[in-house]
Amino acid sequence: MTASEKSRQLVRLAAEAAAEKLADDIIAYDVSEQLVITDAFVLCSASNDRQVRAIVDEIEERLRIEAHAKPVRREGEREGRWVLLDFLDIVVHVQHEEDRTFYALERLWKDCPVIALPDSVTQVRAQRARGTAGE
Repeated sequence: MTASEKSRQLVRLAAEAAAEKLADDIIAYDVSEQLVITDAFVLCSASNDRQVRAIVDEIEERLRIEAHAKPVRREGEREGRWVLLDFLDIVVHVQHEEDRTFYALERLWKDCPVIALPDSVTQVRAQRARGTAGE
């Protein structure tokens, strides 16, 4: 079994929202074979607590407006270092880059298939790597 079309749509929207707020290292995994509680994980990071919150807010707003989806659970908001948004079909992890490095969730899910993200997300990543984002 693979992630549903609805899950893939939510992944796309979440990734685009995160990219819009300049999240780093956006990646999505299809975890439907390993977990029964969700289809996909979206991981991204930010360099400071304020940016973590801005990314979380943008993801929540975009999914609410475009997919009529609201998180059933939101954890870690107070600290602003690692916020988890549980939309049932997908779970989004927005981490401070230090926490992302320390916890290395990618290592835990490395055997899961990566979900391809839209060009708009991957282009922002490439532009930032070249130092040309926003030009």
